[in-house]
Amino acid sequence: MVIINYVLGNGILKVVYEQILPSIMKLSNNLTLAEACRSETAKRKNLNNTPSGIILDNLKLTADKLFQPIRDHFKKPIYVSSMYRCERLNSMVGGVSHSKHITGQAIDIDNDNTDVSNKDIFNYIKDNLDFDVLIWEYGTDTPNWVHCTYVEGLNRKQVYRNSLEEGMQMYTEPKAVQPKKVKYEQKPKKVQRNETRSIPTREIRGVSDTSRNDS
Repeated sequence: MVIINYVLGNGILKVVYEQILPSIMKLSNNLTLAEACRSETAKRKNLNNTPSGIILDNLKLTADKLFQPIRDHFKKPIYVSSMYRCERLNSMVGGVSHSKHITGQAIDIDNDNTDVSNKDIFNYIKDNLDFDVLIWEYGTDTPNWVHCTYVEGLNRKQVYRNSLEEGMQMYTEPKAVQPKKVKYEQKPKKVQRNETRSIPTREIRGVSDTSRNDS
């Protein structure tokens, strides 16, 4: 990287650095630099969004600590919607001035319409990984995307939920829905009355009706 930066004025090496290097350089086993830098806005504006130096080191760390563990756990493709943004690009897309995307310490993941939901990814990060800030970005049953940052040695494991109605709030675990108890009404038992009453026969010991002497 030092050599490339030193001779960056050379047109050929500039093309290698900005166009070819990102596509072949891997930040982790399953994530390339090109995927981490991809931006439709940067393409439209013909903006170079290729990092170098300490930012590149941060991206490798973020990929190693966040992206790759998720990819290894689910064993399915994980789609990065935004990772690195240079300051100019960050301003164009409306990012905050202190965004960790600028320093290569943030990752946005959007796995909509795949076998692995954004909610699955959010919960896996929350319960298993070390991180600085994790955000459920909008959405009700599942986030529209997952935002997560990693700051080596300074991770706070803060979890938030962002919504249009309430803005940024601390994330709270959803309460488990208890099954409703069905009340069964006990109907009073019907007592069947026996209208025919049996009259007991009186027996006279030693005397029968047929052998009575009327005299």
